[in-house]
Amino acid sequence: MDWRQIYQERLTTADEAVKHIKSGDRVVVTHATGESTLLSDALVRNAAAYKNVEIVHMVAMGKAEYCLPQYSENFRHNSLFIGGTTRQAVADGRGDFTPVFFSEIPDLFRTKLHPNVVLLNLSKPDEHGYCSFGVSVDYTKPVAEIADIVIAQINKNMPRTLGDSFIHVSKLDYIIEEDTPLIELQPPHIGDVERAIGENVASLVKDGDCLQLGIGAIPDAVLGFLKDKKDLGIHSEMFSDGVVDLVRAGVINNSKKNIHRGQSVATFLMGTRKLYDYVDNNPEVAMMPVDYVNDPRVICQNDNLVSINSCVQVDLMGQVVSDSVGLKQISGVGGQVDFVRGANMSKGGRTIMAMPSTAAKGTVSKVVAFIDEGAAVTTSRYDVNYVVTEYGIAELKGKTLRDRARALIEIAHPNFRAPLIEEFEKRFKTTY
Repeated sequence: MDWRQIYQERLTTADEAVKHIKSGDRVVVTHATGESTLLSDALVRNAAAYKNVEIVHMVAMGKAEYCLPQYSENFRHNSLFIGGTTRQAVADGRGDFTPVFFSEIPDLFRTKLHPNVVLLNLSKPDEHGYCSFGVSVDYTKPVAEIADIVIAQINKNMPRTLGDSFIHVSKLDYIIEEDTPLIELQPPHIGDVERAIGENVASLVKDGDCLQLGIGAIPDAVLGFLKDKKDLGIHSEMFSDGVVDLVRAGVINNSKKNIHRGQSVATFLMGTRKLYDYVDNNPEVAMMPVDYVNDPRVICQNDNLVSINSCVQVDLMGQVVSDSVGLKQISGVGGQVDFVRGANMSKGGRTIMAMPSTAAKGTVSKVVAFIDEGAAVTTSRYDVNYVVTEYGIAELKGKTLRDRARALIEIAHPNFRAPLIEEFEKRFKTTY
């Protein structure tokens, strides 16, 4: 049967499609900016028909109204990475958090959390009937391959990204053809602190390095200080608008990569229309599932892989906390540990933890003697090479606990160094 006929036969509306979801089903939502807000809104409109529908995803960039108290009998959110719109539900007990490495999420769905329904946001089909997952391939493509029911919005605003990023129309059970704007992540404000951190991190980047970048002001600030570098590459779980500028300036050309030479590799994207237009049908960008992109065994095949991530706290031993404040879960591990491991296995690779020296408007030090009670260590002291703040760079690899502590105190905010020095002298039985 011609794919166009299949397409026409499966066309429906969002409100009709979500009626095929049953009470007790596990529904997986596309990640981050790839979310179909059209389908999420329809799901919430039909809430009265459901009891205990489990909504599973990583970062929600949409409204996440299914997390609101009035829907507690209808939906329960299971977060794989808590975001701003889902954090309160988990804190209040209306939702749950499942710890998992980003690279292992596809296998989690295959073995532990079978998806009954997946809600997709796809590009228009090409002449052969293949739609692209666009800005969110990550766990979305693997889930779409195994879900009992696949509900897909076909959206002209979703870029057609290349790589391992396609699904055929015949695999879609219900199709909603409607064009809605993609969620956009606007560039963050970069202040003096972020600029100082960015400059410090950029000093650790060499010509020909392959970069993994996270989300937010610090990665964007780093990119701003790389304009004098040459032949940089990208193998990252995601990238944003700042990469586009460096590609156009010739700084990023992926020419020195060992694998996927000539291509920026990612598993999801977060940015503005500028980014989405850049990646559309662009053979210099390869989007692939996260169990490939974030696999340390794949990551390390690129020499000089530099992993740049942020964190909440670092103690004097170099233990890194990135996803909790005490017992309060605020995010998730994402790909931090995947890339730390891959970078450490890479020939010439380096791991960098970058953070402001303080939090809470300067009232709390992020370099601490002891991590907060109840906090979970995200990245171990054995894995971190560098910690960077606006006050400098602490190189930890190969250093004793005593020397690590001294280096970390030197990059702490001056207002908080005295108690850290006191703890240093008590712990190591020597003067600072």
